[in-house]
Amino acid sequence: MFPHEEKIIKEKLGREPNEVEKAMIEVMWSEHASYKSSRTWLKLLPTKNEHVILGPGEDAGVIKFDENTAIVVGFESHNHPSAVEPYGGAATGIGGIVRDILCMGARPIALLDPIRFGPLKKERNRYLFEYVVKGIADYGNRIGVPTVGGEVEFDESLDNYTLVNVACVGIMKPEELIHSYVEESGLLLVLVGNKTGRDGIHGVTFASEELSENAEEEDRSAVQIPDPFTEKLLIEATLEALATKKVKALKDLGGGGLTCASSEMAGKKGFGAIIYAHKVPQREPNMNAMEVMISESQERMLFAVEKEDLEEVVKIFDKYDLDWTVVGEIIDEPRFIVYWGEEKVADLPISILTEVPTIIWESKPYKLEKDVETPEIEVKDALIKVLSSPNIISKEWVYRQYDHEVQGRSVLKPGLDAAVLKINDKYGLALVSDGNPSYSFLNPYHGAMACVVETLRNLASVGAKPLALVDNLNFASPERPEIYWQFIETIKGLSDAAKAFDLAYVSGNVSFYNEVNGKPIKPTPVVVAFGKVKLENLTTMNFKSEGELIGIVGVTKKELGGSELYRVFGIEGGIAPKVELEREKKNIEGILKAIERKLVKAVHDISKGGLAIALAEMSLSSSLGFEVDISKVPVEMKLSAIERLFSESQARFIISFDRENLEKLERLFDEFSVIGEVKGKEMVFKENEKELVRISLEEANEIFNSLPKLLGE
Repeated sequence: MFPHEEKIIKEKLGREPNEVEKAMIEVMWSEHASYKSSRTWLKLLPTKNEHVILGPGEDAGVIKFDENTAIVVGFESHNHPSAVEPYGGAATGIGGIVRDILCMGARPIALLDPIRFGPLKKERNRYLFEYVVKGIADYGNRIGVPTVGGEVEFDESLDNYTLVNVACVGIMKPEELIHSYVEESGLLLVLVGNKTGRDGIHGVTFASEELSENAEEEDRSAVQIPDPFTEKLLIEATLEALATKKVKALKDLGGGGLTCASSEMAGKKGFGAIIYAHKVPQREPNMNAMEVMISESQERMLFAVEKEDLEEVVKIFDKYDLDWTVVGEIIDEPRFIVYWGEEKVADLPISILTEVPTIIWESKPYKLEKDVETPEIEVKDALIKVLSSPNIISKEWVYRQYDHEVQGRSVLKPGLDAAVLKINDKYGLALVSDGNPSYSFLNPYHGAMACVVETLRNLASVGAKPLALVDNLNFASPERPEIYWQFIETIKGLSDAAKAFDLAYVSGNVSFYNEVNGKPIKPTPVVVAFGKVKLENLTTMNFKSEGELIGIVGVTKKELGGSELYRVFGIEGGIAPKVELEREKKNIEGILKAIERKLVKAVHDISKGGLAIALAEMSLSSSLGFEVDISKVPVEMKLSAIERLFSESQARFIISFDRENLEKLERLFDEFSVIGEVKGKEMVFKENEKELVRISLEEANEIFNSLPKLLGE
């Protein structure tokens, strides 16, 4: 806490808080729990549209899928814990986001995991990578919730660190929605699940500070211990308890533990709570009131029930052999009172825990973008180097460890433009995550917009119309003026892009202080988009048969700043891709119409790695080659072959289609050109009929599937 905050607290109380009160206030006033540095700016984001049932403000957002189905979505980060203890940090990140979905009344049905690491050539980064993946896989597989997609990327600014963002999706009937706050006094507070230990104490305060060099030794106790077996029981018991209609409010015990869950549950509508901390089942001997109140031990839920309904509800917990205890009650007076045996160890106005003042930090703009001359690189050398980049190569090694088939809803496997879950016989839910810290570092505003529009292009590529968005914003310390400026610009970009498509953010997360030893990470906003797709219209990126024509939608410019080409060749600067929202809208609408009218066989958006990599991915996923002439690519200026192939300009798609549909497609798009056809077992790039590069699918496939080699397997 900052000195001025301590002064505010002392003035509000008219006294110094005691040790228990101080610990609880510190937890609730932490950046992670209070969003004090971001709340002011988050209000700029659109949060309502025709699809939103419940926007931000509770544990997860709720989207209307159809009259009988609501989709519940949440997004969280577990960066610091995963950097200190990758297996446990990643696993408990999964557990926490699953409970966020559960406490809205929904059954969790899928996970997405955008994860990022430092360069793989360093042993510490490989260790973080392998154990984060293992933590996600083990926990998700054991609780029976499939990981259906995400991202895996590597960046120099994450050396010795990791960003572990996890999103979860749940399903329920709209009338089953339960809130995380109470609307009457006299209710009993029932704590259910694991016993409380000393793990995770000061977890949210630890997550609100930068890591030191010795974090692995110093902060390990702040990382929670995962127990997927109990989580599985908790999921089933909670859903069964909710089916009785006797639960009045429900809250997950995540960041801030019992203090956060009970004060937010009581305080949202102006009530208070009495907590009997000594009644909390304890896993370790000689715990004290402070430890019990702020422990973040996992797999715990807080239920509010009427006294007369207690027996019916707890019978269910007994059936699942889960510990439960009445730990408190809701009172009319807006105070938060804690007892330890007969002793009253805390007595605070509840508002001091739930109404944390905001902070506006100084912000300072910077300008990094400058046009640079594209170096003369051999096309084949560039293609091989970019195709073999850890950010481009196949992540099948990762996906193989996740059971994405459990629950039987997965229609499209991981690694395609978007995952698709079957919701009913006619429709599926498409979901995808995207982030690009390289763009965001050069231009935070356009980098943020690019996150949004890329997810929407990914949805369109499988035939899905967007419903809603969630975001996860990963930044270094907001106390740095240039970082706070990055954050503000990011919010503006996220807002403008969403408004252009009439979309809303229904949930999200802000993670500040992502730095080690004073080295800030690049700004990393990550967006997850959700869409609705008719299963009969489902489209994939793989070419379907020889003889299909290959077309490009959109215009290519000299926009290689932040590109994978510049990264692998160590080129700094450049102009980051700029988002033109009207162009994006037109091209996305055109793609959706082309899919609906069955005019296309394959669709893939052009993003990281540019045209060359988009074509390679389509080819390798189908084991069919192609021949294209890049002189036919629509451009706005004179571009070299390297620029045409590796520019990452936005609003572009590659499509393949039967020759008889050419005229209809030309009528759909303003910016469209046929550049080649599907043929043979080689990838052939030409310019004005002159061959630039020819590479066999066998050779390309070996390069593309080289991740196990990089890990020494």
